[in-house]
Amino acid sequence: MNNRRVVKNVVGTAVLAASIALAGCATSPGYSSGGYGNNSGYGGGYNNRPANCYDCGTVTRIESVGGNNNPNIAGPVIGGIVGAVAGKELARRNTDSKGRRNVAIAAGAAGGAVAGNAIQNRAEGSGQYNVHVRMQDGRTTVLTQSDLGGIQEGSYVRVQNGRAYVY
Repeated sequence: MNNRRVVKNVVGTAVLAASIALAGCATSPGYSSGGYGNNSGYGGGYNNRPANCYDCGTVTRIESVGGNNNPNIAGPVIGGIVGAVAGKELARRNTDSKGRRNVAIAAGAAGGAVAGNAIQNRAEGSGQYNVHVRMQDGRTTVLTQSDLGGIQEGSYVRVQNGRAYVY
């Protein structure tokens, strides 16, 4: 008699757990599975965009303008030379082994080249971008900004103070 009660409780618990798990799979009427173009009148689903945003639009094209598209040569070369000299000087003072000196020179050259490349990138800047935006009311505008801040073609943005921000 006691075993039947235990089995009954276990079965009841399993049924309850299964119904809770299946209830989590149901969709509410306000959200579509695809998330686009839901006209059900219940909230709008995913990608909810305000209907009356005068300063909002969609990015149609991004062009890279200005900046230097040439590969960095001077920064890594000069940095590598400085790093190798510094590594050689440190190894000369701190070790008697020729193998360790060679490793220190190579490590200094590699580290200096990486640092020189980073310095040259920062000094030259990353250039400018022309961001073409089709506003919600049909107007088009082109914004020039130095960084994209996560903006891609097709992104929904808000234009404020001559700059586009992901909205």
